[in-house]
Amino acid sequence: MDRGSQFVQPALALIVAVAAAWVTTFAVERVVRQNMRRSAATVWSSLKTHCKPPFRITVIIAALLLALPYAGHGGVVVQIGRQVLVLALIAAVAWLLIRLSRVFEDVTLERFDIAVADNRRARKVRTQIVLFRRMTIAILVVVAIAIAVMTIPSARSVGASFLVSAGVLSVVVGLAAQTTLGNLLAGLQIALTDPIRIDDVVVVNNEWGRIDEITLTYVVVRAWDNRRLILPISWFTTNVFQNWTRHEARVIGSIVLHVDFSMPVEELRAEMYRLVHESPLWDGLDWVLQVVDTTPSTMVVRGLVSSADAPSNWDLRCEVREKLLMFVQERHPGALPKVRADVVESARPLRFPSTDRARGFSQDDRSTADRSTAD
Repeated sequence: MDRGSQFVQPALALIVAVAAAWVTTFAVERVVRQNMRRSAATVWSSLKTHCKPPFRITVIIAALLLALPYAGHGGVVVQIGRQVLVLALIAAVAWLLIRLSRVFEDVTLERFDIAVADNRRARKVRTQIVLFRRMTIAILVVVAIAIAVMTIPSARSVGASFLVSAGVLSVVVGLAAQTTLGNLLAGLQIALTDPIRIDDVVVVNNEWGRIDEITLTYVVVRAWDNRRLILPISWFTTNVFQNWTRHEARVIGSIVLHVDFSMPVEELRAEMYRLVHESPLWDGLDWVLQVVDTTPSTMVVRGLVSSADAPSNWDLRCEVREKLLMFVQERHPGALPKVRADVVESARPLRFPSTDRARGFSQDDRSTADRSTAD
């Protein structure tokens, strides 16, 4: 009877703990659901998606730890079970905090939409939130591992003796992870100084593209043809690159044409004015057409047009360039680029002394022949 009660008591304690944990999670979720539906549906949706599993597991493990003293006294099995539950609780709490950081990111990013025309501030906040969340995850993982190791009694003594060689180890680790640490510091620098943001239009190594993703160690640039350029994040702190949307989302682009000197510039300017004002891609702010240079055979005409963002500006430039060329071909075909050459006819026949010598004529013979012909 006593031996049976030794198994019944721990079992009842664990069952009661699990049941209490389940009721607690159900009640908390119900209260949060009712409050969130009234105020912020996005918060509840994000909490339900990211935090529901880790929250339930954390509450159940905490309940089991609280019920463990009532399951029996002493024993190796109880001590091992307690240690396992402590480690599991640390991991569950770290998991829950990581998921909460994702909820914070979702709620914050919802307020800053990058689909609008003037999205500079939204892109800045989005970039900083993403970087800080990833840094938070890295810090939480390191802290959780350190706390877990410190809860193991045998690890404490090992750690105390290990502190003696900590200086040498830190130097070795620093040298081995120099590149990784440099990228982490570069990520922190980018988050604070804001040289690039998500969805920025950049030119990197003569490649035009947009910032698609920023992590703690690398940056993904999506090229115009959907190729992905993967660059270390420290590259953007040590190299020169072009950022077209550093201060605002709108972009001014150029259209360069080579035409003949006979082309009426005023007619070409009027045609560009008509094309730009009829295009929905133009933002209604800037346009101009000027002769900016000349070559020996053509004059160089450059037009500038502005758009709300880089993709619209690219399409607008292509559209205006194509229609301007069609205008020149239809209205002024003679103004297309051409190569000029002057052909001058010689008044006297050319003489080739070397050819005469090859045929056996000397200079005196050629002179005598010329006089005889004249007579």
